[in-house]
Amino acid sequence: MKRIVAFVLVLCMSVVFFAGCSPAGPETDATGTQPGTGKRQSIIRLTADSTPTLDPGSHTGNSSSIAYVNLYDTLVFPTDDGVAPNLAEKWDSNDEGTEYTFHLKKGAKFHDGSEVTASDIVFTTKRMLTMGEGWAYLYAGIVDDVIADDDYTVTFKLGIPYGPFVDTLVRLYILNEDLVMANIADGAYGEFGDYGRAWLLEHDAGSGPYKTTEMVQNDYFLASRFEDWHMGWEGKNDAPEQFKIIYGTEASTVRTMMSTQQLEISDMWQSPESFEALSKIDGVSLVNYSTRLMQNVIFNTTIPPMDDVNVRKAMCHLLDYDTLLQVAFTGSKQPAGPVSYFTAGHVDATQYDYDIEKARELISQSKYADNISDYTLEFLQISDNEFLEKVALQMQAAASELGIKIEVVKATWNIYQERVSRPETAPHITSCNSGPSFNEAGATLESQFHSKTAGSYENSSWIISDELDAAIEDAMTTQDREQRFEKYADLQHYVTDELVPTAWLADLNERVAYQEYVTLPAAEANASGETAAYMMGYPFFMPNIAIKTD
Repeated sequence: MKRIVAFVLVLCMSVVFFAGCSPAGPETDATGTQPGTGKRQSIIRLTADSTPTLDPGSHTGNSSSIAYVNLYDTLVFPTDDGVAPNLAEKWDSNDEGTEYTFHLKKGAKFHDGSEVTASDIVFTTKRMLTMGEGWAYLYAGIVDDVIADDDYTVTFKLGIPYGPFVDTLVRLYILNEDLVMANIADGAYGEFGDYGRAWLLEHDAGSGPYKTTEMVQNDYFLASRFEDWHMGWEGKNDAPEQFKIIYGTEASTVRTMMSTQQLEISDMWQSPESFEALSKIDGVSLVNYSTRLMQNVIFNTTIPPMDDVNVRKAMCHLLDYDTLLQVAFTGSKQPAGPVSYFTAGHVDATQYDYDIEKARELISQSKYADNISDYTLEFLQISDNEFLEKVALQMQAAASELGIKIEVVKATWNIYQERVSRPETAPHITSCNSGPSFNEAGATLESQFHSKTAGSYENSSWIISDELDAAIEDAMTTQDREQRFEKYADLQHYVTDELVPTAWLADLNERVAYQEYVTLPAAEANASGETAAYMMGYPFFMPNIAIKTD
């Protein structure tokens, strides 16, 4: 996932997997209770496709995002329709939208007991911009300077107006400057050494509701409640005392752990068949939610024959959307354009259908009408993911009816990222999911189609267009929200109708299995007939989850 959600399915021996399933603290028996007490341990254990990275300046994946939202605080907190105060009690801006001043809550503590001050916000921002990784692209070319006016006031000076600037700050996770600087090693950042990167592999420097207890790379991550969290625990007494992210998604192991109550929440990458089996376990239910992720089939627009828009449109008509949604992405909807239905500023643009004859017609209108069969198109599939294999094989079969050869090649997530990072090595076709870093359509448009993100897993189409860049920047710098959304709408139609760098396959309705002794806000929404939508990581904001220990 984030901001990736990687589709890497971990192949590990069950004995290794179980070794990471006994959290620090009281041991539990086969029913998940503490021997001699009759009480269940207050812990949420969930599986994931990787152990998280604890450095919020470097990664954007799903398991890392779950860790970030629980270990770190941000100036503002995402809500259904915007943001709410968090470390910042209030904020204001100048009329031009180029200067934002935030007034911090006094007394908020980091996990080491020191107070959060404006200098920590300055340090965090400058560190992210210097490293240039993770969500740094949200602020690169936007933030000119950030200044601590006093201990509780910080001002961001922008080089250009940026309409959704405050919304982006849900991804600026605040680091403890003194703690990071006390743990730097030799590195590439001059006086800042490695900026604490090595230390942050296994430690956090946050002020969030939970703090790191233990990290075992490629096995599990364990965190425990931070009792001095500035938001307080009033009304949240049933929130877990600990949470544990366990590395591994092997279906039979997940089912065994759920059936013995050694696991509270499954990963989202189980197959439809696995979810059906999980739902039959006594005391286990399924819950659906959205993090506004879109499953995309992406075309490298720089190489023949994908450099012809008619070929790309033809490829969009070679996907059997209805069948793939049923067998691979159960409960998801076919998108109408690049932006999730759950994202503010979404509009319905063109929706492609499965139509081989229409694809044939489009090929005949392309410059490759007479020699399309001379090309072998590489579909690079993230390995060991049966969802993507179904997509690749279905498209391969449909293309063969037009005399188009598609070769399906598998690669690990790391190799996949390396391949798509350069236009000359990026394959003709890939498939990956991605979602907005904050709740506006512009976040999707920028991360997937602006040239500054080209070569990322989200933007492997390699569309490089000064005109498109300018249009995206114009929309993002528009201060009036209604006018900004109108520009987003025009861009969604333009990308879908004119550029077609992607086939938009599924607006992902994510699903996990969970123990019924756990109360998930997303399940409460399901009970009322709704699907809750979150930013990535936030469905598992632990203070909002309750666990019964009796």
